[in-house]
Amino acid sequence: MTSAERLDCHFFNRPTLQVARELLGTRLVRLENGERTAGIIVETEAYRGEEDLGCHAHVGLTPRTRVLYGPPGRTYVYFTYGHYWMLNFVAEREGFPAAVLIRGIVPTVGLERISARRAGRPPEHWTDGPGKLCLALAIGRPQNDQDLCAPKAEIFVEYAETFPDASVTIGPRVGLYSVPEPWKSIPWRFQAHYQP
Repeated sequence: MTSAERLDCHFFNRPTLQVARELLGTRLVRLENGERTAGIIVETEAYRGEEDLGCHAHVGLTPRTRVLYGPPGRTYVYFTYGHYWMLNFVAEREGFPAAVLIRGIVPTVGLERISARRAGRPPEHWTDGPGKLCLALAIGRPQNDQDLCAPKAEIFVEYAETFPDASVTIGPRVGLYSVPEPWKSIPWRFQAHYQP
C-alpha cells in the first residue's frame, strides 16, 4: 500500500477496539474547497454497544444515535459541553452501534488554516483534544453522517504511519464522570507517543 491510500469501509467493518488501535498513525484529511487540512491520528477511544454505558447508544435507537446503527465507515459528529463538536467513525457491522472517537491528531497539512482557527494557542495544543481538532478542521453538524469511503468525501482517512505497541498507551476513556463502573474505567483509550 502507498502512504496516500485511503482506508476503505472494510477497515471500519471490524471490532471497534481493533479499529481504534489501528487508526493510530493514519492521516485524517479534511477537504475544504479542494484544500487539504490533515494530521496524524494519535489518540482514539472506542465506544460499542447498548450495554456500554459510556456510549450514546446505551439509550437505544434515537434520531441522534441513528448514525451509530448505520453502515461502518460513516462520520458521527455530535455537540457536547455547550460548544464542542466531536468527530467519531462508525465501526462494526450495520445494526450494531459502535464508533471510535478521534481524540487527538498531530497537524501536518494546512497549518496556516489551523493556526488561524486556533489563534492564541500554542501549536502543541491546537488539536490535542476532540473538540479542539474539530475547531481546527472546521468540523461540525454538516459533517455528520458522511461516508468516509466515498470518492468525493470531504473527510477521509489515509494510511501514513505505523506505531508499534511499545509506543502506545492504553487506558480508561476520558470525561465519563457520571458513567458507572466498569464502563468508566474500561481501558478503551489508545494514545500514541509521536513526534513528527
